[in-house]
Amino acid sequence: MRFFPKCREVSELLSQAQDRPLTLREKFAVHVHLPLCDACRNFRAQLDVLRAAVRRYLSEDSSR
Repeated sequence: MRFFPKCREVSELLSQAQDRPLTLREKFAVHVHLPLCDACRNFRAQLDVLRAAVRRYLSEDSSR
């Protein structure tokens, strides 16, 4: 991974962060990239919406 990662790398890291903790190097790459990239910030927001929807669905399903 280079100092300033490409969008493809950052989107992959954002997806992986849903399942595992990122390394310090990976966190730094995301931290450097996100302030400069609208597309990756939007992707992260979409992941957050999906995660919230799944949590809501699972909590409703378990209360039945």
